[in-house]
Amino acid sequence: MELGERLASLASKVQQQKASIQTEEATKNAFVMPFIALVLGYDVFNPQEVVPEFTADVGIKKGEKIDYAIVKDGEVQMLIECKTVGAPLSINHASQLFRYFATTNARIAVLTNGEQYHFFTDLDRPNRMDEKPFLQLDLADLDPSVFPEVEKMGKEFFDLDSIVNAAEELKYVGAIKRVLGAEFREPDDDWLRLLITRVYDGSITQKVRDQFGPLVRKASKQFLADQVNERLKAALGTQNGAFTASPEALTGEVAAEESIAEAENAQDRGVVTTLEELEAFQIIRAIGCSEIPASRIVARDTKSYFGVLIDDNNRRPVARLHFNTSQKYLGLLDEEKVESRHAIDALEDIYRYSDEIREAVRRYK
Repeated sequence: MELGERLASLASKVQQQKASIQTEEATKNAFVMPFIALVLGYDVFNPQEVVPEFTADVGIKKGEKIDYAIVKDGEVQMLIECKTVGAPLSINHASQLFRYFATTNARIAVLTNGEQYHFFTDLDRPNRMDEKPFLQLDLADLDPSVFPEVEKMGKEFFDLDSIVNAAEELKYVGAIKRVLGAEFREPDDDWLRLLITRVYDGSITQKVRDQFGPLVRKASKQFLADQVNERLKAALGTQNGAFTASPEALTGEVAAEESIAEAENAQDRGVVTTLEELEAFQIIRAIGCSEIPASRIVARDTKSYFGVLIDDNNRRPVARLHFNTSQKYLGLLDEEKVESRHAIDALEDIYRYSDEIREAVRRYK
């Protein structure tokens, strides 16, 4: 599997199991060790690659342990400190990482609760771990833009120089993105004033700020939606906003002229695939890829429902999405192809039917 598929598979596991995880040890066993093995590719049972409970005496601190040390080419390259899933990742809880970072050859430190991963290095002062991470990975909200940087830390592609060289840019780009995200969700006075001055010539009174606050939030949401739609249309080779989520289009393997012809045919049929349907498809695909390669799980949209199939074969259905009404339904099919519909209020509800989805996928292994 590609890195994105492995992350999606682990994200699905975390989503399903985190409510039952109550301790740090359980978090390490259920989530962190699979991350080290599945995502980064290290052998967690080989002490020459992964050292659990790594010990290095630090000053008057004797016998302190770090949860995991990752070894590459005989040297400790990465230190990992774990917290219980759901616990906040505060730098105040990373004192052992700070101490060990200065006494080993490691240049990468990781603070994680099994769902969120914060990566640190020593940009500010040599051999002193920074207080702010240069990279953040959240399995509950996967950002494909960070996948290449995570891949550099894996066993197969480990490249310390490349990681450190890119760290400063990643640190500030990530911080700016988080600031922009916060402003888009809830603009503060400075952000409001900046935007108001660009579109309004009068004095900016409290009444004006109160008037423009909802307008800025509305405009921000519409802008983001427009950007997403443009990306989807570009990715699927569409014109005028209508497209079908064919497997070739989703993987980018079809020629441009074939994509355009398919989109035009879809428009003639009145089929419009929504972003929400694509997100639901990715959830089902992430669940199913624990059984078969994700590339075999494909989408086909129709007027009446959005179908998820194996091998693009109508005789191998996994699920159907009925999202064209106010109440959304997930359709699941039994061995006789008889469909049962389940009402869902949010896309996360699909995870409740993970066992049924996997069972459907296993029929076609």
